[in-house]
Amino acid sequence: MPRLSQVSKDDAHPLAQAVYGMIFGDRDPVAEPGTASGTPGNWWTVFALVPDAFDHTTAGFQFYRDPGRHISAKLRELGQTRAGFAVGSQFVFSQHCKAMRDVGFSDEQVAAIPAWSVAECWSPAERAVLAYTDCLVLQSGRVPDSLFAELQGHLSDEEILEFTYITCTYAMHATMSRALRLEYDDVDDRVVEVADPSGQMSGLDVMAVVDEPTTQENVDEPTTQENVDEPTTQENVDEPTTSPAEGVDVATPHPSLEDVDGG
Repeated sequence: MPRLSQVSKDDAHPLAQAVYGMIFGDRDPVAEPGTASGTPGNWWTVFALVPDAFDHTTAGFQFYRDPGRHISAKLRELGQTRAGFAVGSQFVFSQHCKAMRDVGFSDEQVAAIPAWSVAECWSPAERAVLAYTDCLVLQSGRVPDSLFAELQGHLSDEEILEFTYITCTYAMHATMSRALRLEYDDVDDRVVEVADPSGQMSGLDVMAVVDEPTTQENVDEPTTQENVDEPTTQENVDEPTTSPAEGVDVATPHPSLEDVDGG
């Protein structure tokens, strides 16, 4: 269920009632949820809590779908879908994957959205738009000059403004959908504490093993030159090997050939 209350058909303001009729027919979407696309439809019923917010967002949908827009529907949907994925909204991402196909993208391209940067199915303009989308959504609008110059090589100023406005709007929708647990984003957070095998949440210091680290001083059988059973050093081997300078009395003259018996 959404985190906020929902507005029933009878309590909705005029525009919401009109939209309810187009999406849900004669049903009350709160009592009998469900849309033709498979979503519960509670995005509409929650936004209807604030009538002018409902009207404002509905006007935003009309804005981007206006056939008089400069930005192409394909590039627009590319930004909307990637924004949904980048924010982590299954609702926005899933809905606009379908919209991508409707405007002419292939199944391969839809499947490539999560890892678009390593896919080879994009045109130069599409790659620039995807990179720009990531800067808008993932870097909060921090766009390198080189990337913006590439974008300007493919789109007019009017197209860039429209694309920026629509993509940022959908980043907001995706964020709100997750925060309010609307539609497909009504899911529990997977990052939670997990109990140990006995069901306990405390009492097991899993990192205690590092409190007494293994060193040369406390291992059971250390191997060092100081304490091995049979060390091999120049000082204590049975038959030391010394250099001539250490083992020969260089002050004592050696016999010459003339001093040897029989010489």
